[in-house]
Amino acid sequence: MLSYQEWSDVSFKVGRETFAAHRCILAARSPVFKAELVVPMKENKMRCVHIEDMDAAVFRALLHFIYTDELPATTRKEETAMAQHLLVAADRYDMERLKLVCQDKLCRHLDAATTATTLALAEQHQYPRLKEAVFAFLCSSPANLRAVLASDGYEHL
Repeated sequence: MLSYQEWSDVSFKVGRETFAAHRCILAARSPVFKAELVVPMKENKMRCVHIEDMDAAVFRALLHFIYTDELPATTRKEETAMAQHLLVAADRYDMERLKLVCQDKLCRHLDAATTATTLALAEQHQYPRLKEAVFAFLCSSPANLRAVLASDGYEHL
């Protein structure tokens, strides 16, 4: 249905891209979308929602998950970064299943380059399971801790 735009009744402008979608699908998957989109319409016109603080690729992946219950295929490097961004989006739109999927992916792909940013996400959005996985990774080897302390992510943290 995501690629079938004929019956779409809402669109999203994210960066320079516009995405057509279906209110009923979005409302069924997210209580935030339900609150924002399922309101009595005075006119039967398509509504365009502007999203200023999200990358278009992340929003595309969010829609893909909403419609398919799967994350889009990516490379290993892209997968971790996308999971981090989607975790923020899942928190924003209160999508519990996506939160779990992203946390699982991040727990399984911890490395020195991603650990500090993953810890920041876990702390900022209060994900204790993710935080525990980060600490387990750090404690599993002195080399892991040294590598994370030397990373750019640690400086940011």
